[in-house]
Amino acid sequence: MSHDYKAVQSTPFKKRFDLWLLIGIALYLVGFIAVSFSTQPAGESLHPVQVVIRATGTLAFLLLTFILCIGPLARFTDRFKPFLYNRRHLGVTTFLIALMHAALTIMWYHGFSETNPLVSVFISNPRYDSLSGFPFESLGFVALIILFLMAATSHDFWNANLGPGLWKTLHMGVYFAYAALVLHVALGAIQFNKDPIYVGLLAASAVTVIGLHLISGIAGLRSSHRDGLDGWLKVAAVADMEDARAKIIRPAKGEAIAVFRDGEKISAVSNVCRHQGGPLGEGKIVDGCITCPWHGFQYRMQDGQSPPPFTEKIATYATRIVDGVVYVNPEPNAPGTPQTPSQIGASA
Repeated sequence: MSHDYKAVQSTPFKKRFDLWLLIGIALYLVGFIAVSFSTQPAGESLHPVQVVIRATGTLAFLLLTFILCIGPLARFTDRFKPFLYNRRHLGVTTFLIALMHAALTIMWYHGFSETNPLVSVFISNPRYDSLSGFPFESLGFVALIILFLMAATSHDFWNANLGPGLWKTLHMGVYFAYAALVLHVALGAIQFNKDPIYVGLLAASAVTVIGLHLISGIAGLRSSHRDGLDGWLKVAAVADMEDARAKIIRPAKGEAIAVFRDGEKISAVSNVCRHQGGPLGEGKIVDGCITCPWHGFQYRMQDGQSPPPFTEKIATYATRIVDGVVYVNPEPNAPGTPQTPSQIGASA
């Protein structure tokens, strides 16, 4: 957890992640450049700057595609949970690569005239009423601005001062950025280079992102429970509750609820982390505290409060066990309210 806006401290895991990320980026760029020159048809010339433009453009698009897939994939398998902890690193890296792509493109195609290169991007092709001749560069610029805003506000200072709600709304703009990039590629690179590889890459990426989010959304709807006992919502049989993990319940109204098992105790809290709105129910219990899978913020099970010196609080919920089945009261207690856990084996 960070405190007083200090940067999140680097750990051996984060260092290894960043190292492998840099190695992967280098291998991709070198491989792309090598393949581009080795497969260039005889009699056609290709300038190194153009190759780097394509390499950085495709890499930024693939990285953003992967970032948007992390959330749904992490809901299906814990193997992707480490990427959740480092999604901020991936996002900033994606912006920097996209910025390199944009800078090279602007200087190469618009930097050799008396007109300001950035101005030239928007006035050189005003055919906004033509699909085939649409100025796709403007779409890429819009996506770059959104990525810049997200990278610039990634620090906890902005989350604290904007508020988790507004901050999360701003960062949901990544979906608009991705849509703009898909159109940027479809109306740009593919218009001029109908190589099946580019067409297939674009289609497969878009379908994967949309498909994973649809599947994840449907799975979330299936976890919405309305049946219960005297107004209490049914969670699961005690035997189906994994130790140190949670079942997520979505009431008809209000926030989703994360119902955790810690040994022989059952407790329920809001599923929404107060840091950046992370899904607490997808995290686990570490050192007796519910730990958010996004950035490691922690809350005590018994009262929903972060351990000192941190002051974040989340709502708690009453639970009970009847005939081996866990139920939760959908009415939340005020954030930070102590709530006695249900004891497995005790009478309801």
